[in-house]
Amino acid sequence: MAPATTSSAAAAAAPAHLFIRFNRRTSAPRQPSPPGSPPKKKMKSMAEIMAKAKFTVVERGDYGDVTCEHCGSGDRSDELLLCDKCDRGFHMKCLRPIVAIVPIGSWLCPACSGHRRVRSFSQKKIVDFFRIQKCSDRYPKDECASPQDARKRRRRSGSLVLQKRRRRILPFVSSEDPAQRLKQMGSLASALTALHMEFSDDLAYMPGMAPRSANQSKFEDGGMQILSKEDTETLELCRTMCKRGECPPLKVAFDSHEGFTVEADEQMKDMTFIAEYTGDVDYIKHRENDDCDSMMTLLLATEPSKSLVICPDKRGNIARFINGINNHTLEGKKKQNCKCVRYSVNGECRVFLVATRDIAKGERLYYDYNGYEQEYPTQHFL
Repeated sequence: MAPATTSSAAAAAAPAHLFIRFNRRTSAPRQPSPPGSPPKKKMKSMAEIMAKAKFTVVERGDYGDVTCEHCGSGDRSDELLLCDKCDRGFHMKCLRPIVAIVPIGSWLCPACSGHRRVRSFSQKKIVDFFRIQKCSDRYPKDECASPQDARKRRRRSGSLVLQKRRRRILPFVSSEDPAQRLKQMGSLASALTALHMEFSDDLAYMPGMAPRSANQSKFEDGGMQILSKEDTETLELCRTMCKRGECPPLKVAFDSHEGFTVEADEQMKDMTFIAEYTGDVDYIKHRENDDCDSMMTLLLATEPSKSLVICPDKRGNIARFINGINNHTLEGKKKQNCKCVRYSVNGECRVFLVATRDIAKGERLYYDYNGYEQEYPTQHFL
């Protein structure tokens, strides 16, 4: 029989791993900060953030009892907008100005959004805002002449042969008083600034949108009318005048019911050129879910994926603020005094606004938003 071993000897003979000690780690070891590193920022608590927040979106459990603050009805729930600050409901068509398209993102009612801050502009700021250029050697003497002088020259040099009369676009006649022109441009600058827009009298082709090569009138389904040589000269004359600060006799005003509106500051004759519709050019397929309510059709291509629109949400001019008529009522149709016309100019599509009758001083400008497509909801327009 083998001799019995003592406890100490047994322990010595036991496997070594039974005597390994495991230390349980309760926290990560702190690494010393490198010299020169900025101190760690202290995170604010949620209570501090909520106390300083302008408003907080709080979801209700049930929205079935929401009614419109204007008409008191809860019908047409698909047209009810909920203010993200006061959580009250408003029908899109009960608001003044009305909301034609459901806004994307947060939305505040008129009471919570506050009044628009109208910014005033000095003469120097107006000149810089519109990039007005002084009449100098850059423009020939003929281009610096007024439209009245140009018409007189045409009458003197005209042929005695009677020709069939065709309606031609007339150049606008700017106000003679420079101070009055500054007020007109200042009203436009204030409106553009209120909407966080830049002034642009040209179509803009931005990265990620439609390239300029896509804007070709030959893609138009059924063809597009070509701007005549005489009307092209009128267009260039008006563009030159605008660059000198001789703008159309128009001013922008804010109406609590219609929003921004445009009214004539001088009398304007029938067929007078008012403005070109400008903004960013994009494919219509990219803007199907856009909440911009001022998009203008530029090109209706045979292939729908090539159709283009003008989007004046970031850049534009006074055409952006001319309102549309309610073309579902006779009274609404009577208000129309200008029209939107698409032309092919040097192979590219352009959109112009032209007077359809004599416009009196102080009269607001209106045109038919559905001149080409009956898709814009105008039945609730004033």
